[in-house]
Amino acid sequence: MFTLQNLPYDYSALEPYIDTETMQIHHDKHHAGYVKNLNEALTGKEKLLDMDIKDLLQNLSDVPKDIFNKVKNNAGGVANHNLFWQIMSPKDLSGKPSVELEEAIKEAFGSFDTFKEKFSTTASGRFGSGWAWLIVDNGKLEIVDTANQDSPVSERKSPILCLDVWEHAYYLKYKNMRVDYIKAWWNVVNWKGVSDLYDGLR
Repeated sequence: MFTLQNLPYDYSALEPYIDTETMQIHHDKHHAGYVKNLNEALTGKEKLLDMDIKDLLQNLSDVPKDIFNKVKNNAGGVANHNLFWQIMSPKDLSGKPSVELEEAIKEAFGSFDTFKEKFSTTASGRFGSGWAWLIVDNGKLEIVDTANQDSPVSERKSPILCLDVWEHAYYLKYKNMRVDYIKAWWNVVNWKGVSDLYDGLR
């Protein structure tokens, strides 16, 4: 059975950038819903239930066709949110990128500011619901976006930073101003956590 990960901080910890009510609804309703739906879809499929979420996403071809879409969507929802909570933290605890990650960002994008601009543009330009990602693919950093709850993990790529741009992630506070949400979100990126993920892949 898949379980709902606890938040690594209080619901209010990311104020004023992400409000308490949004965090409660996002974690306790949306994320919890993906976990519930995934477990229900896989009832009786013990082999799939015994996989960890990464293995399941990388082996979606093993999922029966009649439940494929439900499993894909909800497994992505579980994994994506697990990472999303991990790569955020209260502003005073967020730290800085490691030397290694900062150098890799400069190599891939020219400068840290250029990276932030490209990531923000990708997130704001994602049509409809979806995610923006910083991934490692064959040792190289790339910025990509995905629709709905699709995950780069399914393509055997390694995400180290992600931003949820579904409306439920920001609409209570920012209404239709996704750009304002994205700008505020940079204040709560957990750069130590992102750097640890990157360093673990080297």
